[in-house]
Amino acid sequence: MRRHLIVLFLMFATVVASAAPAADRWTEIRSPHFIVLTNSNEKNGRRIANQLEQMRSVFQKIFPTMASDDDAPMTVFALKDKKSFQALEPEDYLAKGQLELAGYFMRSEESNYILLRLDAQGEHPFAIVYHEYTHYMLRKVEDWLPVWLDEGMAEFYQNTDIDGKDVRLGQPSAANINLLRDNRLIPITTLLQIDHSSPYYHEQQKGNIFYAESWALTHYLLIKDSQNKTHRLEDYASLMMQGQDSITAAQSTFGDLTKLDQALEAYVHQLNFMLYKTNYVPTVNESSFQAKPLDDTDVDAIRADVLALSGRTEEARALLASVLPLDPKNARAYETMGFIELRAGQSSAAQKWFGEAVELKSTSYLAYYYYGLLRTRNGDAGDGAAVSASLNQSIALNPNFAPVYDALATFYSGREGKLDEAYIQELRACAIDPGNVNYRLNAASILANQHKFPSALSVLNAAAHMAKSTIDKENVQFRIRQTNDYQASVERQQTEGTTVASQGISGAPGTFTSKGSGSAQETTAGRMVGNRVIAIREASTTPRYTTEPPTGVKHIVRGVVRSVQCYYPSVMTLSIVEGGKTISLYSNNYLHIEFSAANFTPQGIMNPCTTIEGIKARVQYAEVSDKSIAGQILSVELTK
Repeated sequence: MRRHLIVLFLMFATVVASAAPAADRWTEIRSPHFIVLTNSNEKNGRRIANQLEQMRSVFQKIFPTMASDDDAPMTVFALKDKKSFQALEPEDYLAKGQLELAGYFMRSEESNYILLRLDAQGEHPFAIVYHEYTHYMLRKVEDWLPVWLDEGMAEFYQNTDIDGKDVRLGQPSAANINLLRDNRLIPITTLLQIDHSSPYYHEQQKGNIFYAESWALTHYLLIKDSQNKTHRLEDYASLMMQGQDSITAAQSTFGDLTKLDQALEAYVHQLNFMLYKTNYVPTVNESSFQAKPLDDTDVDAIRADVLALSGRTEEARALLASVLPLDPKNARAYETMGFIELRAGQSSAAQKWFGEAVELKSTSYLAYYYYGLLRTRNGDAGDGAAVSASLNQSIALNPNFAPVYDALATFYSGREGKLDEAYIQELRACAIDPGNVNYRLNAASILANQHKFPSALSVLNAAAHMAKSTIDKENVQFRIRQTNDYQASVERQQTEGTTVASQGISGAPGTFTSKGSGSAQETTAGRMVGNRVIAIREASTTPRYTTEPPTGVKHIVRGVVRSVQCYYPSVMTLSIVEGGKTISLYSNNYLHIEFSAANFTPQGIMNPCTTIEGIKARVQYAEVSDKSIAGQILSVELTK
């Protein structure tokens, strides 16, 4: 295959459920890389598992760097009919006039699900299986991949035929071609901007045309790039990854979009379409598949997780409330409750439920990971032994899960003060996920806090070469400047015979690092500072925001800080005004925010709760599930 396809794939949605009909009997089929749950029969479950394993094998052969078995487990619901599917599909699609789905892919940090209707009809018998699996393979780039290309690639690969002689990829869809020939095409400028909230993504008539045209444009660009030895689609994807809007990226790579409209119109009316063909034939050892009947309580615990991911939290809670009295030792049910509370921002409740799962000797590495992580974040680490044991058990269950090494590094470097051990753990995270710039930033911070500045800068320079997105690039350069300033501050104060007041790099609580002079002043709120105590509000007035990990899409905004409020014990809210637009942000623990001053030396003590309002700033934040506020504050860089 061509390099542009490889790049695209190097680079998912929500679902629902309700109580299973009493007559359903569920079977689990475990293949090497999938868990298939079906209310049909074992034969159908094995058939789906076999097709998924074959498709995975094809993808691994053609794109050897793309497939990963280290991600959260892939669970497939192979549902016998429309009624069973509707009991699990997103509520948005159940209304009259909405698209009738035959498959759906959903994911979260801890789960991957594919929903399939076994009674769905189509030109290719396993089209829905391949379509949803393609979405799974594109999960790494969901933050920036436009919807038309995400669905276009899925439509392109759904028409795959695997037989005993060869594999045919990208076969034209007669249904899509006929639909587009009989209807007016969506203008390219509209197609490029369609998102998951658009009527084109949900309504029956508009949705059918959107999917068909997404296929046609993807097919056209892939084939033309192959014929002309160009890489326009690769270049477009690269610009999108760097943060360009879809229209600008398309104009830069595809040229005049009006001419592209005309070319696509001609393309769907041509008589012959090309496809890709390979002689590779995947082999799957179906005798290795393991099948067993499942208890209703086990199925309902998993289905509750699907409900919760779709936003139908109360239904999920009700389902679990029926499971736990019948099976009080069902570790999966406790884990699902933990995830529900975690997504709801209830970290203490989530910790409790994950703790119950751990007590029941859960086999989920995520239960141990979140239990250890939340105990640290909630200030409930005790002597640290339980946190360390839980995180290490997560590693024992899944040694290829990079975030747990990062969490252990944070625990060792923060509470424990074991910087050498922290650095080792951060290196392990980097080795597992070498493309994650944040792990390298954390490793550099540990080195800087040991005053190993040349090594820290070496790590940061390597990260600069790896960074691809605009925000990653800015963050690396920001940290390089900060590390250089901190080094200068240490050297100057050592020369003057004084000591540095704080760690200075990456979240020293309440620390302002001046980038102009390198000076650092400790301003930890809630303590006596100089001759005054920093004012905070009473606990009864503290706003409640989600405490989910700051793993959402990152943004950087520059403007003037306004409306700064601090609440007991360490909640902060503020607004930043940029070009007349006000963006509201928060932190549940502003002691973890990285504060710095870029081009001036703070005079005396700068209290983030009382002295930064009205100052210009560069603020980085992460999007959160709570849509009442823009996101969580990660860093604040003040400027004069």
